[in-house]
Amino acid sequence: MTIQLDGPASDIAQRLPSNYDKFPKIAVPGQQAWRGWPQVLSELRRHAGQQTGAPLIVVDTYPGTDLNELQAAAAQQWPDYELIDAEEAALDGDSLGALLKRFLTPDRVLGVMAPHTLREFYDADKLEALAARLTRRTQPTLVYGWGASLAAPDPAVLVLADLARWEIQMRLRSGQGNWHAGNGGEDILRKYKRGFFVEWRVADRHKQSLSGQMDFYLETNTAGQPMMIARAAYEASLNAAASRPFRTVPFFDPGIWGGQWLREVCDLDRGTDNFAWGFDGVPEENSVLFDYGREDGAALEMPAQNLVLERPRELLGEITHARFGTEFPIRFDFLDTIQGGNLSLQVHPLTAYIQQHFGMSYTQDESYYLLDADETALVYLGLKNGVDKQQMLADLQNAQQTGHFDAERYVNALPARKHDHFSIPAGTVHCSGSGAMVLEISATPYIFTFKLWDWGRVGLDGQPRPIHLQHGAANIQWERDADWVEKNLLHLTQPVGSGEGWREESTGLSELEFIETRRHWFSVPVHHDTHGTVNILNLVEGREAVVQSPTGAFEPFTVHYAETFIVPAAVGEYVIRPAVEDQEVATIKAYVRGTGR
Repeated sequence: MTIQLDGPASDIAQRLPSNYDKFPKIAVPGQQAWRGWPQVLSELRRHAGQQTGAPLIVVDTYPGTDLNELQAAAAQQWPDYELIDAEEAALDGDSLGALLKRFLTPDRVLGVMAPHTLREFYDADKLEALAARLTRRTQPTLVYGWGASLAAPDPAVLVLADLARWEIQMRLRSGQGNWHAGNGGEDILRKYKRGFFVEWRVADRHKQSLSGQMDFYLETNTAGQPMMIARAAYEASLNAAASRPFRTVPFFDPGIWGGQWLREVCDLDRGTDNFAWGFDGVPEENSVLFDYGREDGAALEMPAQNLVLERPRELLGEITHARFGTEFPIRFDFLDTIQGGNLSLQVHPLTAYIQQHFGMSYTQDESYYLLDADETALVYLGLKNGVDKQQMLADLQNAQQTGHFDAERYVNALPARKHDHFSIPAGTVHCSGSGAMVLEISATPYIFTFKLWDWGRVGLDGQPRPIHLQHGAANIQWERDADWVEKNLLHLTQPVGSGEGWREESTGLSELEFIETRRHWFSVPVHHDTHGTVNILNLVEGREAVVQSPTGAFEPFTVHYAETFIVPAAVGEYVIRPAVEDQEVATIKAYVRGTGR
């Protein structure tokens, strides 16, 4: 596949076929994996048969799992088993809605982080009755559903059935509703909001409580082809990921402003009009693939968040874990506007605001690293000197009706060139203009974007994209004008060190941000050290590089142009070298400031 881009895209993009790996795997030798319902159910039955009496098998599922498929497979293969849907004991939709109302809010996008436990989503009397029924059972029994273990705390076999976040989103888009919400036809933004603020928070807490008790881990991403491993293999998989550099499974999505660069460089679907977003290095959203050496080549897909939940100290490091808990605080993602349009003009909430209004502990400071840019690319950043606050807000409000807002009257439009890095602390008005390929290096709470102006567009669904002018107005830092931006956000790249064949630079994120970024240019092996905190990197120049351990602690790991990779804190020292000797390449690295440097 040869790249075909109009204009001055990167030399690599123009001259070479894509080598971007869309399905990176982590090898876990010596472990068994069962695939397909016949294998999975046969192994569960064999394991349960080791118990005396009528065995009880519990499959506790992540919300979004296809329970109908599970029930049908079990009914066919286990005709002697009683099958019980534990979710029959859940609160009815109205009661659940009343419980969650203040966390879901009327807004299409923004809610409040829910503090609930899963038990609160169940009718206590019904749950007690189900538990009593199970104690009286006289035949083999399967209890399944999200929360099945609540009614059966001591089963013969406990299975944790899991699902990747991206697959959940695809199911929601295709008409599946949220858990017991009866909202299959609802706006996808509202369904995603319910998952983000409520279901996935509660589900991750519940999943974490089961991981040390389960006998088997069951992946249910592909219809008709579940894949299961024993708990020992699950633990071995987490240990493998936490002890070596790894990549998450990327995914890509079109958007109203999307461009053409990602399609070409990452070799994506030719039938999709554009790709706006690429998520490659966001553990809360991405997955990891584990390869157990099956003859059919099948790999198990697990949410990368499981690694954050189960191995936080090894992955994040002691200090970062102490500060952020089981949150991966840095994300790398792509924003492609080459041959596309402008992003929405936007601002992110200040820390106090996001804590008070949305229940998040930290906010979305971010930065734009330009992987590529055409000659006309702009980044909008900060306000012009002397802006009249009330006039700008009035014009933004009027624009919702008139469809016109003169952004360049109020906001600085700065030329953007390949390898520029723009710091964007929360409270700063900003957006990427067209013609830019942005590697966004940011704090993780990515959903909290207050759109001020969207250039008069509607979304791909034909609906106006949500504008949050009231929230935005409360967070705009009006003193961040052209002079302030010039002094605090631009031209901050500084040399850190150099030697024969290499140089290191700090690319200058604002002191208001907790993320430090370092860029290395090198044609010889360069030594790195995590210094006890997670490192996240991207190969921003050069076709290929190799990450290796100076002590042989992990197998050499190859990364390709534009690929993001994570180096767990537990790795310690590592070396990156060009795959081709003496060829100069470059990486950008991010880590949490104040963690051993």
